[in-house]
Amino acid sequence: MFLDQLSNAGSLPALEAAMRFASQRQKLIAHNIANFETPNFIPTDVSPGEFQKVLADAVDNRREATGGMHGKLSIKRTRELQQNAGGSLTLSPRTPVGGVLAHDKNASNLERTMQDLVENAVMFRVAADLHRARAGIIKKAIGERAA
Repeated sequence: MFLDQLSNAGSLPALEAAMRFASQRQKLIAHNIANFETPNFIPTDVSPGEFQKVLADAVDNRREATGGMHGKLSIKRTRELQQNAGGSLTLSPRTPVGGVLAHDKNASNLERTMQDLVENAVMFRVAADLHRARAGIIKKAIGERAA
């Protein structure tokens, strides 16, 4: 019970959800890059903006239900995103609208895809650094209390 409250305290659940999303999206982006020169390949992706909105709604709902300092984070199911029982995320990517078909009927835009890769990596890194700092504070508090 106590450990469950610690792992669901403060910003930890939101940071974990952000890392899960970025991790799953990284796989999609890597797949798009790997198939960049594949004829007739149509890249897929999910919207980080939509995830951020759903995450913000989940944080607001948790604040209303528990005062915001503890509790599980329930992320609403969308067309692109589903939270599983253990908290993991399943992404359902879709084909981005727009773009120009190349001579091989490939709709990939390498520059845009590389930009997405960097932005996604930064999102993961920031969430991981913040999570590490929060977890470090909790670990230090437990260590001082035990001493």
